[in-house]
Amino acid sequence: MPAPLVRRIVLCLALASPAVVFRLTGFAPNPIVDLFVFGGAVVAASFLLAWAAEAAQKDISGALAIAILALIAVLPEYAVDLYYAFRSGSDASYEQFAAANMTGSNRLLLGFGWPLVVFVALFVARRAAARKAAGGTGDARASRGSRTLDLPGSSRLDIGVLAIVAVLAFLVPLTGQIALWFGIVLILIFAAYLWKAGRAADDGHEEEFVGTAAHIANMPERARKATFVGMFVVAAAVILSSAEPFADALVQSGSRLGVDSYFLVQWLAPLASEAPEFIVAVLFALRGQGAAAIATLIASKINQWTLLVGSLPIAHLLGGGGGALPLDGRQVEEFVLTASQTVMGVAIILALRFHRWAAVVLVALFAVQFVVTDETGRYVLSGLHIVVAAVAVWINRHDVGATLSAPFRRSEDLAAGPAERELSEAAAR
Repeated sequence: MPAPLVRRIVLCLALASPAVVFRLTGFAPNPIVDLFVFGGAVVAASFLLAWAAEAAQKDISGALAIAILALIAVLPEYAVDLYYAFRSGSDASYEQFAAANMTGSNRLLLGFGWPLVVFVALFVARRAAARKAAGGTGDARASRGSRTLDLPGSSRLDIGVLAIVAVLAFLVPLTGQIALWFGIVLILIFAAYLWKAGRAADDGHEEEFVGTAAHIANMPERARKATFVGMFVVAAAVILSSAEPFADALVQSGSRLGVDSYFLVQWLAPLASEAPEFIVAVLFALRGQGAAAIATLIASKINQWTLLVGSLPIAHLLGGGGGALPLDGRQVEEFVLTASQTVMGVAIILALRFHRWAAVVLVALFAVQFVVTDETGRYVLSGLHIVVAAVAVWINRHDVGATLSAPFRRSEDLAAGPAERELSEAAAR
């Protein structure tokens, strides 16, 4: 095993070890200490998961690899959210936290993660275009590449599925609950998406690995598989054992620190669990693989809107609750804001072209929510999301049919993306 890989794994295990000791001995000095100890363990385990999941693409190719990577990457979030939902079955005070982590993480992915990857990818493209121009080999496509990030035609599947679940998501605030039957429908959609991704044609592209994942991917096959499976098992064990005390510490620390507990649950936990995924995505973008980075973040949103939201009423029922997870006024408002933001994000990339202006709009509207905190302001912001979405749909109207029908088409029948069309036209000339 390469020395750099050993050092990084040992560092993660060292960060997670205090949480293991706390958990085994039952030592719990106070909620704030618990927050840092168990939160640190979740972050360390999340890095192990991200590295292992990325390296696993060496042995799992195509769209299925991206779907599985996205699923594994959000495991820490699943553990925390499902604990709150389970606890709410016997303690109604936890109902308000059941979906808080999901809505915060979902908006963080789209409002911060997507623009971050686009800005980095466009910066890299601009540098590449400048080098080509200096060498006398620049062309119009390279110049335009510094203003837009093009996605491949295969991304229509993910965008189409996300569009469907984004619309279905409005049933949650309309009914004021996440019903068990609706949860089952969402889980079935996720299963169908995973099956569809598994059947997607492999484009034959050899995956490029960076950083720690590269060290794992370059190992001999048997050692590589043993390494990433071992990392999965250890990271999952750390996350599952830390989820309950970390979730409780988030709630209790709010009172100790004079901070809204809901705010901590909604934003601090997602920052801990999403950090490794963002870092991996940025590394891909720095290597000129911005489309792959965005594809992973889109798949994560599909996982959250389907499997995670669908699992919440099941966890609530298993915890002693009824056949539906009830939502209070604040959570209804959060679901409207999250669903409308998702609709806006889908509309912006319908044409498989992520413009720089779109990234600026996403991050700006994401920042506004921290200033506009009253209920009326949140609903106005949600309405603004829908207005931007309507404008984007009109601009991309010629791609609406191709994208919305993608989940129901064979992968080989998906319409090509902008970059693919340009390559075909160039070859024809």
